[in-house]
Amino acid sequence: NLSTLKSPTVLRLEDGRLWGWEGVHANRGSCEGSCQHVWNYAYALCFLFPNLERSLRETTFEYGMVKGGGTMFRIPLPLGRKLSAPTTRPCVDGHMGEIIKFYREWKICGDDAWLKKHFPTIKSMIEFAWSEDNYDRWDYNKDGVLEGRQHHTLDVELFGPSSWLQGFYLLALDCASKMAEYLGETDKANEYKQIYEKGKDWTNKNLFNGEYFCQKIDLSDRAMVENLDAIKYWNDEVKEIKYQIKDGSIIDQMLADWHANILGLDCIFDKDKKDISLDSLYKYNYYPSVRNAENLWRIYAVNDEGGTIICSFPPTIKKHNIPIPYFQECMTGFEYSLAGLMIAEGKQDKGETLVKAVRDRFNGENRNPYNEIECGNNYARAMSSYALLPIYSGFTFDMTKNYIGFNPIIKGNTIFAWSINNSWGTVEFSDNTCTLKVLGNPICLKSFGVNSGFNANKVIIDGNDTKFSVDGNIINFEKTYINSELTITL
Repeated sequence: NLSTLKSPTVLRLEDGRLWGWEGVHANRGSCEGSCQHVWNYAYALCFLFPNLERSLRETTFEYGMVKGGGTMFRIPLPLGRKLSAPTTRPCVDGHMGEIIKFYREWKICGDDAWLKKHFPTIKSMIEFAWSEDNYDRWDYNKDGVLEGRQHHTLDVELFGPSSWLQGFYLLALDCASKMAEYLGETDKANEYKQIYEKGKDWTNKNLFNGEYFCQKIDLSDRAMVENLDAIKYWNDEVKEIKYQIKDGSIIDQMLADWHANILGLDCIFDKDKKDISLDSLYKYNYYPSVRNAENLWRIYAVNDEGGTIICSFPPTIKKHNIPIPYFQECMTGFEYSLAGLMIAEGKQDKGETLVKAVRDRFNGENRNPYNEIECGNNYARAMSSYALLPIYSGFTFDMTKNYIGFNPIIKGNTIFAWSINNSWGTVEFSDNTCTLKVLGNPICLKSFGVNSGFNANKVIIDGNDTKFSVDGNIINFEKTYINSELTITL
């Protein structure tokens, strides 16, 4: 899916910054504006071209802010052009994803000046959740639980808390707390952390139904949508709020933990409940043959092809009348992220089954293998597939400390590619050595992490013996530039 970066889906503006469609149609772009919630899934750019990824954050700060710290989830061209609702309505997963991605970009580049410059904006963004200017009242009482009107990537609004959007909010709070602490803003760090802890505890206690995480809502509560200026979501025929998840099993119910795993952050969801939920997602959402899924939406998988649908409604529950849109579609960006979470959480066989189903649908005989479609060709969300690389290699990074590390899921003799902060290369594990080869720009490191089975006896950097110390699975040495190779011998 790196082919997407060479397609008309992306372009660079005159000043060098990146801008993207969601995808492209034959004669026009599909859904303008580097759409926050779609590009949340695209992990290729941040590792391979980090300066371009940072330009997306900076464009949001410069052209995408609305009153009170909210953000538009699309940036129109020409830059500065005004848009009307609903594009100007902040979108929960996109908005909170911007905070998570800003934290990621800071950890990738290690640029403290960049953090200091933009952290006032990040604070306004996180506090928008309870700001009086937030007419959608996401978390108006600051208890860590999303009660209000929440726009999201499936193009409608949720009302009341769901594990999916709760996860984004809580992970953003965690990121904001860590950045505040780093900058010495102790009061803000503690404020965000307390909200995070309350919300995390509530989420795990209240949104797990015994099989998976879901949404807590009374669909018969007309007053909920009336009070949030959303009466169009009321279905008067059946007397219920439409386009909700309710008791459905949604593919992104723990998406925040996919991000957390890649970024080396603590997960939101309790491990035991997450294990059960991942098994349930495989049971209810993955179809070895989509003939058995009645899909009234767009057709991305046909006949005996396999795929994982957006939201399923197990036979043990009562499906409401008008569920969330696209609920029976198979969209590859979502499928890869769920597969990645499964693989990261020790369910490698299940995760690989989901990936194989996608690749079998785009194997070159039936569809173009370099063009995974969603709403348009070369769809940006499909670049979630790149995250499988850091997940498999167990890649960890914190360039604020000049640190990278690896703990591969696949043990034994393995070789992986890596890319961080404009440096790139390979890392190879054999029976008694770990060799990091730098094929691009030199990388400056203070420490290097390896899996716990390693016991370093010798470190050679660019052909020279290097003094080092070991702290657990972290090998520390004096800050050094590695021009070509780091070899650790057991």
